Amino acid sequence: MINDLTLYSIIGVIIHWLILIAVLLFIPRKRKPTAAIAWILIIFFVPIVGITLYFVIGSTKLSKRRRNQQKIVDSYIRKLGKTQPEKITGLSQQQQNRYKPLINLNYNLSGLPARSGNEVKILAEYNKIIADIVKEIDKSREFISLQYFILTLDDTTQPIFDALEKAIKRGVKVRVLFDSLGIMAYPRRKEMKQLLTSIGAEWHPILPLSLKKNSYNRPDLRNHRKILVIDDNLAYIGSQNLIDRSYHRKDDIVYDELVAKIQGPAVRHCSAVFAGDWFCETDQKLLDITDPRKRPMPKEIGNSLVQILPSGSGYKTENNALLFSELIHTAKKSIVITNPYFVPDETILSAVKSAAYRGVEVTIINSEAIDQWLVGHAMRSFYKELLESGIKIHLYKKPTLLHSKHITIDDDIAVIGSSNMDIRSFELNLECVLVAYDTKVVSDLKKVQKQNLVRSRQLNLSNWSKRSFWQNLADSISRLTSSLQ
Repeated sequence: MINDLTLYSIIGVIIHWLILIAVLLFIPRKRKPTAAIAWILIIFFVPIVGITLYFVIGSTKLSKRRRNQQKIVDSYIRKLGKTQPEKITGLSQQQQNRYKPLINLNYNLSGLPARSGNEVKILAEYNKIIADIVKEIDKSREFISLQYFILTLDDTTQPIFDALEKAIKRGVKVRVLFDSLGIMAYPRRKEMKQLLTSIGAEWHPILPLSLKKNSYNRPDLRNHRKILVIDDNLAYIGSQNLIDRSYHRKDDIVYDELVAKIQGPAVRHCSAVFAGDWFCETDQKLLDITDPRKRPMPKEIGNSLVQILPSGSGYKTENNALLFSELIHTAKKSIVITNPYFVPDETILSAVKSAAYRGVEVTIINSEAIDQWLVGHAMRSFYKELLESGIKIHLYKKPTLLHSKHITIDDDIAVIGSSNMDIRSFELNLECVLVAYDTKVVSDLKKVQKQNLVRSRQLNLSNWSKRSFWQNLADSISRLTSSLQ
């Protein structure tokens, strides 16, 4: 006869195995093998913690409501793309053959076409970027669309808020978006919101936490984009948040950034990305700044062929990861990847190693300084494998952290934007990048890369292989946690 204790034990074992079977059936679906294995391991070894974490942050997609909104945004952007069709001029047949597959890829992913007639300037000095933004806001006449992952009120950014106030008094429509969690670690956030309201700006936090049915998003699904559009005249896109260069840290780390300043037809496509995010927060369609029937396209002002590519967890595809992988595979001579968080998935890792083995000179510029412990060590877990394949790794010297995010492919393709080269930016964060098919933009960007290399030290495989057991253990554990997406 079975006593109560034995019965409870049997029931417990049955429940345990039912949970494991459910985990094995459900978790691997539509999930990369590395991520699935990481989740299965944590649930197997610490079931209560693992299952709780999975219910909180297990989904890599935005809520059902948000995905439905994204479908509306995608539909509008595709209509916009058709009314403002692809325009490519001044290219040789060889260049067209090289660029067309990439242009088609980006268009099919986002609906935004490539456009000639742009001017792209590279800005790489932190406080000068702030000063340039203030100068251009002071020239504004119609509207300002400002969207940043981190937006703070401090001594560095005060001139921007002052310029916005003066613009509003001139009759300029100012709309502001900032990530609802991106500002939480910084002082004066309540004062900043009150100031935006008092000067007459219309503002909204992006992706505020909600427990409503069909509206819940895992807390770490964030909008990481940095876009500023002023009239139809110009746009900024890049890595720099609007915050003091120290990020108000208590240690000695400061940040170096890079931003692209765009003029020409591509400015309208930056407006379209902003308008999509504005709609997702407000249900308001900003036809006044995007509809070509209400406002003609910005005039052609330069010779750069440019394409804007948004990405994020509202899309079915990993737009930025697909672009990066394809770009790396097209490289014939050189690839330079500058990124603070290089934690590649299998596809990107395979692509950069393959490029190195076929004779392409591959250079990765990271930083000695680590501002995120887990990400920093996960990144370092790849160094030996990368070095063994012939890839050059340079570490930007402490205490400055090189937060810039850009890529050059050979001498004619550049990518600049907000996207890191890690699973978070590929699958979770909303990002946006500019792709410039232009030798001049690449040349200007390579000047910055050269300066960054001077400020860096190159890693040596022999020395790196001598790291301690504990350092390697920290790297390996961090690499495993980076797969928990």
